[in-house]
Amino acid sequence: MTAITRLALTDVRNHAAASLEAAPALVVITGENGAGKTNILEAISLLVPGRGLRGAALSAVARHGGPGGWSVAASLTSPDGPVQLGTGTVADAPERRLVRINGAAATAAALGEWLALVWLTPAMDRLFSDSASARRRFFDRLVLALHPGHGQRVSRYEAAMRERSRLLAADAPADPVWLAALEADMASHGTAIAAARADVLAALADALAAAPDGPFARPLIALAGNNADELAGRLARGRARDAAAGRAIEGPHRADLIVTHQAKAMPAAACSTGEQKALLIAIVLAHAGLVADRQGRPPILLLDEIAAHLDAGRRAALFSQLAGMGVQAWMTGTDPALFDAVAGCWLHVDHGVVLPSAPPG
Repeated sequence: MTAITRLALTDVRNHAAASLEAAPALVVITGENGAGKTNILEAISLLVPGRGLRGAALSAVARHGGPGGWSVAASLTSPDGPVQLGTGTVADAPERRLVRINGAAATAAALGEWLALVWLTPAMDRLFSDSASARRRFFDRLVLALHPGHGQRVSRYEAAMRERSRLLAADAPADPVWLAALEADMASHGTAIAAARADVLAALADALAAAPDGPFARPLIALAGNNADELAGRLARGRARDAAAGRAIEGPHRADLIVTHQAKAMPAAACSTGEQKALLIAIVLAHAGLVADRQGRPPILLLDEIAAHLDAGRRAALFSQLAGMGVQAWMTGTDPALFDAVAGCWLHVDHGVVLPSAPPG
């Protein structure tokens, strides 16, 4: 099991200097709205590749009125022994990310080799009614937990795609040799991206099908548009069309996660808010089990305001399943009573100050 045992935040959002310890089990963080609960989860989410659960610019993470830089440091237990992870920025380079692993400088991509995270936030409660890009980012986060190089391949694919679009939009005719090289890069990275997604989709679909019946709806999942076959040729033939559209029309960047409520044979977008949240939770729990089976350790789960829109039966089932999986899950909420059945580590946040707490009663 991989778990965070100590976390230190410096000038992160409303936390000037926060240090907390956690048990390798369920962690409940309570506090009023705006106290800084989600900011703790965001800080943890920055310990893996990417822009974290808010998708914010690095400069936006820095505390308002602070010196400009920020840092997050964590001590982890893992099957490979203790690990120290750190990341942050400095004031004179607010968008340049610094990373240290066990005291040595490293790249952000290297963080994925040590830690896997999956998160659910209130903004994702309507994921199935959101844009295809939002669902694609959610699914790519699941893929990243099983294929640590996936995020870097997506970044390189998107960089080549942006440069191709820029050339196609230029007034002067684009160099066909340079366009072909960019399209070859897109095809190379796109093929790996599509293959990793297809691998996780198939395995996750099997895990969902094999899951026991319970209070959470059983989702059927599929990927539309995840096609990188002969992509270089299709891009070359579609240059005029893409120039007119201002973007690449074909490629795995157009993929969309399709989720159906199996029992109702209903698209997830047509389900109630509570049903949509239950579908998301079912996917995340099945994915955590899949990661544990493949890697011998489940991902750490960040579950922001997870009790919202869940009835008492589903809350109890969620907490019971999390405890039985042996996963570390960080859960936030304003009402401690919603978590009174949770045995684990309790913390309370008040205006950026984090203190140990206890279950109600």
